[in-house]
Amino acid sequence: MSGHRLSKGRRYITWAVAGAAVVAGAGIAAQTSMAATTWPAQKTYTGRAFDTCAAPSLAAMKAWHTGFYGAAAVYVGGKNRGCAQPNLTASWVKSVSAVGWKLVPLYVGAQPPCQSGSSPEKLTAATAASLGRTDADDAVSKASALGMKAGSPVYLDMEAYDTTNTSCNDAVLTYVRAFDKELRAKTYRAGYYGFTSSSAKAVANATDRTDLPGNLWYALWDKQNTTTADWPFGATQYTGHSRAHQYMVNSKESRGGYTITVDRDAWDAPVAITG
Repeated sequence: MSGHRLSKGRRYITWAVAGAAVVAGAGIAAQTSMAATTWPAQKTYTGRAFDTCAAPSLAAMKAWHTGFYGAAAVYVGGKNRGCAQPNLTASWVKSVSAVGWKLVPLYVGAQPPCQSGSSPEKLTAATAASLGRTDADDAVSKASALGMKAGSPVYLDMEAYDTTNTSCNDAVLTYVRAFDKELRAKTYRAGYYGFTSSSAKAVANATDRTDLPGNLWYALWDKQNTTTADWPFGATQYTGHSRAHQYMVNSKESRGGYTITVDRDAWDAPVAITG
């Protein structure tokens, strides 16, 4: 998935930074309490999911609904989104949901100032909080326009970066907290995609647990279809259907006459509410 969010050139730079992605990380705090708000019931999915750069055609999605995958991640927005999305419309969301697909909304937000390469949007220490809020507003607007209702999760994509750079890491955490807080204010659940060696680890190791994401999608390319056997953080953290694991990338697969290169995910976490 890392590569799908960014251009091909950026994806290989990112993978180089994340070369230790199979190294275990640390623990992470639970999501901030949402008791003050009346929330729609969480919609969860447990099973295999896939993500790919551009949302496939409706015909391809119908052909791929064989039971092997039950959910698909889609890139709803963000200035760093790597592919155009001609198929991703409210009509498409409604149609694939009717087929039986569960959908995972992804938002490719601002990237770290110390990250290698160039990105259309990078945060800084000065802009992190404001960008987090405005990006969250945009994410909710994009998801809602596609028919992904309040109570749905939005998974913020944070690619690999040098977490030993303290000022950079602090800026990233400021951005993540602002993004999550704004999502929850609009009654959308906060999710987060990151690498166990860097971006996910940064959130896991944060001393201040305020406004951290409540659902963690970790990139650990060990080819193990599990969210438990290789879970790299605290055993009591992200329980209760709050984990997803990207375990394989660049898998070229054919079903029903349609060939798509996807990343594979083990899923046990919230998905979009579309009905």
